[in-house]
Amino acid sequence: MGFLESISLHRIAPPRVTGTETVAELIDGAFSSYNAGRLREVCRVFTDKLLQPDCTVGLTLSGALTPAGLGMSCLIPLIQAGFVDWIVSTGANLYHDTHYALDLPLHQSRPNLDDFALREHDVIRIYDIVFDYRTLLDTDAFYRELIQDQTFARPMGTAEFHHEVGRYLHGRARALGRPTPSLLAAAFEFDVPIYTSSPGDSSIGMNLAALSLQGGRLQVDTLRDVNETAAIVYAAKRDGGKSGVLILGGGSPKNFILQTEPQIQEVLGLSESGHDYFLQITDARPDTGGLSGATASEAMTWGKVDPDRLPDSVTCYTDSTIALPLLTAYALARRSPRPPRRLYRRRGQDYEALRTAYEARLRSDSAEPAPRKRPG
Repeated sequence: MGFLESISLHRIAPPRVTGTETVAELIDGAFSSYNAGRLREVCRVFTDKLLQPDCTVGLTLSGALTPAGLGMSCLIPLIQAGFVDWIVSTGANLYHDTHYALDLPLHQSRPNLDDFALREHDVIRIYDIVFDYRTLLDTDAFYRELIQDQTFARPMGTAEFHHEVGRYLHGRARALGRPTPSLLAAAFEFDVPIYTSSPGDSSIGMNLAALSLQGGRLQVDTLRDVNETAAIVYAAKRDGGKSGVLILGGGSPKNFILQTEPQIQEVLGLSESGHDYFLQITDARPDTGGLSGATASEAMTWGKVDPDRLPDSVTCYTDSTIALPLLTAYALARRSPRPPRRLYRRRGQDYEALRTAYEARLRSDSAEPAPRKRPG
């Protein structure tokens, strides 16, 4: 075998596109190079590696995905198929998801509208999505009323908070006798925990802050979130399983899902080697130094990604609103549904297992952090 053959996956000789191909066939046949090639790699690693029975799949959401309808079109089907086990999302995506749950319409439009005219007519714009200002007010009113319930009169992590919101939205849809288009409700139904890495940085957080001014007892326990997410990853890999992450965009959710490994290794001092699979869809460049564009190999230096697993790490530079529907269609066509892991129900036991391991480490003779696993 010559050098060229040793670095070649296969010869480029795609079949003709006829118009009769399924999405999965088109991706396999025609997405050969550049970011189309990377998207095909993301699709294949996701379906062939992350969706194996022993892999726990974490998903991050940043950018305005739910306003564009991607919650109902893609994320809910992935949850229902057992292809997503836990989520880290911006609060904004969950706030806008609530519009759909409350049947508050959002509309397609154009990106070049007159924003002064929109302001005069109380119309809100997210690029080419528009909706009435009342949608925000009605959603705010929903959250302010809901969190008056005694269920929320105590400290809780964001996963528990979102689970209780999802419980109400799921129950509302059942009472109305219709399926819910809400990501929060679907996550409740399948016990998929949803965390928000910056809970104060959204309209949901703003309404919780208003309740605090009124003497409300709800306090968001962000430190609980740090340990709960680390416990999910630690439990996933403790008995020989694997952890995979699918990152849509970047930002705070990306860091939060990846910092689970430094939390386990560096801070708690437990032996671990990093996430096994790293798949990222982003339009951010790596050379500006921002986290959103940082590569898997850079994350490896922090202990976030297992060095031995870098070949199974792929970054595709494209818009998540393009890639997610294609990836969803590909995965649903190529893999049978998996039984849901229902990680929300296991939060307590996984948390205690992490605490027990940490306390045992503290009692050990050495207080030094466990060494990272090295390549080779």
